Amino acid sequence: MTALKQIVEELFPLHRTLVSDGTDRALEIVGSHLPDAAVYGIERFPPGAPVWTWRVPERWTVHEAYLETEDGRRVIDFAENPLHLVSYSEPIDSLVTWEELEPHLHYSADRPRAIPWEFRYYERSWGFCLPKHLFDELPRGIRYRAVIRSEFGDGVADGLAVGCATLEPEGNAGTELPEVLLCAHVCHPAQANDDASGVASLIGVAERLAARPLPAGSMRVRLLFCPETIGSICYLSHHEDLVERLRGGLFCEMTGNDNTLVLQRSLQNDHTLDRIAIHVMTRRFGDRFRQGAFRRVIVNDEMVINGPGVGAPCLSLSRWPYAEYHTSDDNPSIIGEEQLAEAADVIEEIVRIFATDYVPRRTFRGPLFLSGLGLWVDWRTDPELNLALDTVMLSLEGEHSVFDIASQSGLDYWTTRHYVDRLRERGLVNAIGSVTSRERDRANAVLAMEKSC
Repeated sequence: MTALKQIVEELFPLHRTLVSDGTDRALEIVGSHLPDAAVYGIERFPPGAPVWTWRVPERWTVHEAYLETEDGRRVIDFAENPLHLVSYSEPIDSLVTWEELEPHLHYSADRPRAIPWEFRYYERSWGFCLPKHLFDELPRGIRYRAVIRSEFGDGVADGLAVGCATLEPEGNAGTELPEVLLCAHVCHPAQANDDASGVASLIGVAERLAARPLPAGSMRVRLLFCPETIGSICYLSHHEDLVERLRGGLFCEMTGNDNTLVLQRSLQNDHTLDRIAIHVMTRRFGDRFRQGAFRRVIVNDEMVINGPGVGAPCLSLSRWPYAEYHTSDDNPSIIGEEQLAEAADVIEEIVRIFATDYVPRRTFRGPLFLSGLGLWVDWRTDPELNLALDTVMLSLEGEHSVFDIASQSGLDYWTTRHYVDRLRERGLVNAIGSVTSRERDRANAVLAMEKSC
């Protein structure tokens, strides 16, 4: 199993923008680290093509870019650090005065020794980024030569690339399984925590799920590695059938720095997925558990997955905030292997509970003859489960999921599921569907009622 920080270090130096050779190479690296059980492929979407209300951006290729004084002294060079160039800058080769140049120079007042990262994805402009101390040192009374040799490709082969992997539960019965979607973005040049770290943590999740597959009857897990926002829009707009099968999602980013993990809840706020995530993080972190409402911690692709027309509850997990954000200080030196692995562990546990949860309904009447059925629990060896059996038995009316029953009885989810599964094996309980499908049915019923009013 590859060290997760090593993956971050491989992705970090690549010039990863929305559509670029660096992003294509990043997706190849992702595929090289995913386990064989994770069926992986890369899809490409042609520039200019409509994707819902958006259009696929062009490929941006930079051959060289620099700023030098009129006498030839080079002061900024893209070759030294891709952050020196505002992403998606248009070509230019011109002598400019300081007054003409200054609006195109960007620095960070908060981190004066660092190069900031700026982008102009959807507008035509140009610019350079530099540390503030260098900005302060530049002579004002001279002319500068600004050179950007970039090009925008709009051929079919220039299309935006998205990587997708799927992990099937044991004994997959077919393609029409409900799914949970995990997403991380591969763009942002020369940035380690945002979001090469999220990519690495999701690869860690895939490794864990491949080593111990989800049991039969679970959801399929789909992992999406894509440019931020536009990547998930491209993918879902071309896979409308997936939207109907999505039961939930989680966006993973900024998992490598030394802050504690923070959970951003879904738009639904109290969905089963929210409750599971809160349960997992509370048990793991106790008083150190941080959480926030939808789009109130950090904003990203959860607005696509949980937004208009899709509506699948989507969490976000990150270590926001961190001081190095969007600067050259966001490099592998701030990334910890332990932090990356911890995020993978938390996501794995959330996914395992969410993807395996189901609603049981009894087939029996009256109290069960536990001893005669081999279901009695010895109070001397397992007092917690023994005391909770009445709560479990009275919760099998098809109204509560296994997770709900575990929460109500104070039991661990896996202890509860193991016992309810024993009831299923004896034909005493039927699984009548996932709690998420029930919640979606109720939401659809509410919408239908509102439309009829």
